[in-house]
Amino acid sequence: MANFLHNVIAGIDNTNVASEGNHASEFSGTIDTGSYILNAALSGSLDGGVPNSKITVFAGESATGKTFFVLGVMNKFLKDNPTGGVIYFDTEAAVTKDMMKSRGIDIDRVVISEPDSIETFRTSAVQMLEKYIDSVEDRMSRVKTETPPMMMVLDSLGMLSSIKELTDVAEGNDKRDMTKSQLLRGTFRVLALKLAKANVPLLVTNHTYQVIGSYVPMSEMSGGAGLKYAASSICYLTKKKDKDGKDVVGNIIRVTMHKSRFTKENKQVEVKLSYDKGLDRYYGLLDLAEKYDIIKKVSTRYELPDGSKVFGKAINENPEKYFTEDILHQLEIAANVEYTYGLDDQLENNEEVTDSEDRNDDTEAPTK
Repeated sequence: MANFLHNVIAGIDNTNVASEGNHASEFSGTIDTGSYILNAALSGSLDGGVPNSKITVFAGESATGKTFFVLGVMNKFLKDNPTGGVIYFDTEAAVTKDMMKSRGIDIDRVVISEPDSIETFRTSAVQMLEKYIDSVEDRMSRVKTETPPMMMVLDSLGMLSSIKELTDVAEGNDKRDMTKSQLLRGTFRVLALKLAKANVPLLVTNHTYQVIGSYVPMSEMSGGAGLKYAASSICYLTKKKDKDGKDVVGNIIRVTMHKSRFTKENKQVEVKLSYDKGLDRYYGLLDLAEKYDIIKKVSTRYELPDGSKVFGKAINENPEKYFTEDILHQLEIAANVEYTYGLDDQLENNEEVTDSEDRNDDTEAPTK
């Protein structure tokens, strides 16, 4: 069979047998978001995160923390990759050097580009990716070392206009640009393959609006269908204030997986984004642990695997103490079952995750 297929595809570019070579559609790892539970929702693993070489969208209404959220992911990427860099396409003129510095971002490794149209963004992004691909191939051929990783961010798609729209406004023509959706579709169609070849992720923020005339409250993402088709993951964000007494110290952001090629769609998680510390790494794990009986709710307290009981506030204030390596291992299995397709029987077959009746055994955790 292999010889037959090799004969069929002989001389055809960008084509090979699935078991050979690298393909643009291959899953090439993840980028840690800084939140265990968000990592799980995006990739099915606590140690996963934003899919590399893919387009990931964070969409929400105004003031839902989209930019703040993406800056947090950027910061984690730069800290985990000391030689890496970020290309930041700012269409809202909302991000300043001081804002980035306050988030702990190394601004010497961030390039800010301010495209004034969809066409300008498309041309700039493609040119940068082609230069990056050339540098990767050149570096590998000369010194046999990997090129520093790169990330791209578009903040935000909703503020990009087409050249036609800009021209119409300048000439006083009050007409809607009917070509904008088609232009965006072509832009992301080209970028999707370039990003995959370069192994570069693209984070996109976008606006949502309420659908008028819907029987039930429904949000829709702006920009047409192009981004929906090209994106591997689309996360809808809503938020509520996080208070310490009367003081607002951050936001609790609810993330709904509106689209995902790697995990179950329509799953919801909540992450804590504080003004001084950014994303809380452990927030949301307690709910997952309770659902899968790893930590059991007893009245107003939680019972740990060793039989001790503690209040939820104490766990959230000192998560490193209570989310031990063993508990995190059990949570990793639970996250796989909760967010990944086809793993619903894994808990029953794995000896590491036990039921509540056997958890009080101090010597060895038996199977369900």
